[in-house]
Amino acid sequence: MATAAAPLSYSSVRAYLECPLRWKYLYIDRLSEAPRGYFSFGRTIHSVLEGAIRPLVLPSARRTPTGRAQRTLEDFHPGSVGWPEATRAALPSVESVLAAYQRAWVSEGYNSAEEEARYRLLGAEILQNYWRGLVHDPPQPVAVEEHLEATWDGILVHGYVDRIDRTPTGGLEVVDYKTTRDLSEADARQSDQLTLYQVLVGENFADPVEKLTLYHLRSQTPLRTDARGRGALDELHGRVTSVRDGIRSEEYPPTPGRQCPRCDFRGICPAFKEVPDTERDRLGGLVDRFRELREREQSLNQELAATAEELHKAAEQLGVHRIPGTRIVAIRRREETWRFDGTEVDRILANHPVAGAIDRTDPNAVLRLAKQGDLPAEARQAITAAGSRRTRWYWELER
Repeated sequence: MATAAAPLSYSSVRAYLECPLRWKYLYIDRLSEAPRGYFSFGRTIHSVLEGAIRPLVLPSARRTPTGRAQRTLEDFHPGSVGWPEATRAALPSVESVLAAYQRAWVSEGYNSAEEEARYRLLGAEILQNYWRGLVHDPPQPVAVEEHLEATWDGILVHGYVDRIDRTPTGGLEVVDYKTTRDLSEADARQSDQLTLYQVLVGENFADPVEKLTLYHLRSQTPLRTDARGRGALDELHGRVTSVRDGIRSEEYPPTPGRQCPRCDFRGICPAFKEVPDTERDRLGGLVDRFRELREREQSLNQELAATAEELHKAAEQLGVHRIPGTRIVAIRRREETWRFDGTEVDRILANHPVAGAIDRTDPNAVLRLAKQGDLPAEARQAITAAGSRRTRWYWELER
C-alpha cells in the first residue's frame, strides 16, 4: 500500500510504536491534532535559530549517486586564516535576531495569555544567551534545517536535521535543539532521534559523523556523545523494521497507556468507546464473573507454588526425582539458562576469528563455542566466566 512506501521519520516511528491506531489517524486518515503551546514555542525558536545560523553555513561535500565525494571550493574555506573573524562578521545582530523572533511568534495552543507571555519572555532570554555564545565561540555549520532522505538497509527514512557542524578533526557533528525543561547526558546517549539523524547524515555527506549533540537551549548546554556503534544502529533498525512491517500489514491496534490522557483521538478510539446501554447488564455480569475467576486463579497459583516447593524440599531430602501419586507420577526436571555480557565476549574473541560467525546475542551459541575445542582453553574459560547461569527446577506430570 502507498503508506508502506512513504519514508519514515523519527516522529512517525515513535508515533507507531506508542500507538499504531494513533499513527493511522495521523498519517492515513490525516486527522489533525489540537495545537499545543510548547509545540508552537519550539517551532518559533527553531525558525529564528535557522535564520541566525544560515549566514555562517559553508556547504560540505555531499555524496554522489556512486557514493564518491564531490568536493567544493567552500570545503577549504573553514580552515583558512581569519575564519573565526569572518564568521563573526557574518553574524546577525542581537537586535535583528529578536526582531525576527517577534515576527515569527506563533500564538496557537497556549492555555492562557499569561502562559503565552511567560513563554515569550523565556524565548527572548534563550535567544539572547544563544547569540552571546555565537559571538564568543561561533560554530562551523555545513547545513541548517537540512531535509535528508536515505534508504537504510531497504527502508526509506527521512528527517529535518537542525544543524550539522564541522568538527575540529574534519568530521561532522549532528546538533538537535531542544527547548524542553529538563535534559540529561543520558537523553543524548539514548536518543533514537540522534541515531536516525546519524544514519541520514552518514548516507548523504562524504565526511564521517563523529559527534551527536542534544543542545539544551534553556541552559545553553551541548549534551555531546560519540557517534553510535553498530549495536545501537542495529537496535533502532530493528524497531524501524517492525514499524515498516506493521504498516505493510495494516496492523493498527489501539495501545492504551500513559499517552492516552493527552491524545486528541480518545473520542473515536475503540479503546474508550462506551458500551451500549442494551449490552451493559449482560457484559457487566461477564466482567464480574471474570474478576471472580481471576481471583480464584491467583489463589490457585499461590497454592500450586507452595505445593511444588514442598515437593522440591522432599525430593532434595530423599534424593529422588520421581514421586508417584495415586493416578500420576511427578518428575523433577532441571532447566539451565545463561546470560552473557556481549561486550566482554567480543573483547575475548577479538583475537579469535574462528568465532566471527556466531550470533553473540544467542546465549546458547556462545555457550556452545565455550565448550568447543576450536578456542584455547583460557579463552573458553574467560567466556564462561563472562556469563551468569540460572538454574530452575520444575515438575512435570506423567501417567
